[in-house]
Amino acid sequence: MRVAVAGAGLGGLCLAQGLRRAGAEVSVYERDNHLAGRGQGYRLHVDARAGLALQECLPPELLAAFQAICGQASTRLTVVSERLRLLKEDTTGDPAADPYAPATLSTSVDRLTLREVLATGLDEAVEFGREVIGYHAGGDGVRVHFADGRDAEADVLVAADGVYSAVRRQYLPAAGSADTGGRCIYGKTPLLPATRKLLPAALEAGFTAVIGGKLGMATGLVRFRNRPEQVPGVRLSPAGDYLMWGLSADRGQFGVPDDTLLAMSPADLHALSARLIGSWHPDLRGLHAMADIEETFATRIRTSPVIAPWPASRVTVLGDAIHAMSPAGGSGANTALRDAAELCRALTAAAGGEDITTAIGQYEHHLRDYGYAALTASARAEAERGALRNPVSSWLFRRAGRA
Repeated sequence: MRVAVAGAGLGGLCLAQGLRRAGAEVSVYERDNHLAGRGQGYRLHVDARAGLALQECLPPELLAAFQAICGQASTRLTVVSERLRLLKEDTTGDPAADPYAPATLSTSVDRLTLREVLATGLDEAVEFGREVIGYHAGGDGVRVHFADGRDAEADVLVAADGVYSAVRRQYLPAAGSADTGGRCIYGKTPLLPATRKLLPAALEAGFTAVIGGKLGMATGLVRFRNRPEQVPGVRLSPAGDYLMWGLSADRGQFGVPDDTLLAMSPADLHALSARLIGSWHPDLRGLHAMADIEETFATRIRTSPVIAPWPASRVTVLGDAIHAMSPAGGSGANTALRDAAELCRALTAAAGGEDITTAIGQYEHHLRDYGYAALTASARAEAERGALRNPVSSWLFRRAGRA
């Protein structure tokens, strides 16, 4: 079976690993020129959905490499005011469970490092600088069209090309994602001796949400269990421990036109976010000031609609191409990796004799079930986060915290 995958994100690479293990011929087409071609975020929370998917798709040595480069597990989820007043805290995870075992996974990982693990061994399968712009499907295969004018033949085409997927736009135009109006400025502060001194206890313990009027900031540490460049058997880029932060609000709260915000340079975004948190606790402002300025970027928060079932074909979808969701629920990466494992299982069954379209239809049936459930839960979490940025809701929450 020849499978073409549009997009070398987490889901596309995980699928490629699983298909290669199953003996399928797979080609991954990525529009960027390398894995770190665009700012895509830093810290990801991974849970058992990701753990079991990686266990199913990766060879044992790469699963071990993934477990080696995970971050140290968080122990608390904390909500504080912009002056670091404690408003709420909960313990996270089961103290008796192994946070790094696939079935009980509950920790953080650096997105780029995870992508590098997933890309290991796929050098001949991944083609960079190849943007898929459409396709033509026939009864027994798919012709894939590229921006450079070339074509490729495949038995199956998988849209893993993200929220702006060209394949999904042609295949399922009703599933196009919508702009929620939310915006986020992401940044990354290296954990050096000077920055460690400023880390409040809440930020040390795990994931922290800061409520500052109409602004919110999410923070999370990545403390690697092992330095990626020192993990044997894989070649990974050097990476140090860091604090990820994301300053989020509705697009009208940043004080500049939306088009200007999204076109700003990293230095201008860092300066703008510094002004926006100018009245916050000095330690938070200090951590922000020590960020790696060139790692700052802004993004829209988009979410996909829930659409009615569609007839199966030799074209299918996974990840943000079909269920883009708010980062508030921490489910996007986990759901995409689960998609990869589910689709790999379906295509492997088809290679063993089952009808390809029938197998893809079964995958899409399950996808709509768990994928849309995750999308709905993330939308609910985003609404709750937005309510806390509302001045009245925030005031009530602070009063409850003080009480």
